[in-house]
Amino acid sequence: MRATFKALCHTIAGLVVVQAAAIAFAMFGVLHFVDGGDSLNKSLAEDRSGFDGAAGWVVHSFGAILISVIAIVLLILSLFAKIPGGTKWAGILFGVVLLQWVLAIVAFGAPVVGALHAINAFAIAGVAERAAKQAGAVAPGAPTAEAAAVT
Repeated sequence: MRATFKALCHTIAGLVVVQAAAIAFAMFGVLHFVDGGDSLNKSLAEDRSGFDGAAGWVVHSFGAILISVIAIVLLILSLFAKIPGGTKWAGILFGVVLLQWVLAIVAFGAPVVGALHAINAFAIAGVAERAAKQAGAVAPGAPTAEAAAVT
């Protein structure tokens, strides 16, 4: 279970990188679209198939759902994995993922909050990596590899 916990944590951190690349691709696609003489309007926002970078929006949206599902699975797994502090870190990770959704929703009405959404992505990756590190922690009182080698 430790290996699965660790792999899921690393997966979330990796998906954050994919998320950043996808949204950058989408936004540069919008800029390229507008630079080409086209106009950005509500119909384009609803049907993104008309410009370069449309796949970035799709990947970003799907990635958000995937990260959320993995965070939920990780939290459930942490209850059974017997990793010291694992449930705490999985809970913190779930919390920052939930915050990410709140920030995204609020940012549609207050675009400046989008900056917090981006900053929180770094928190998600950092907490995911910290949780992965926790999977390597040894329970108090458990024999270590060095102690086993001595006996």
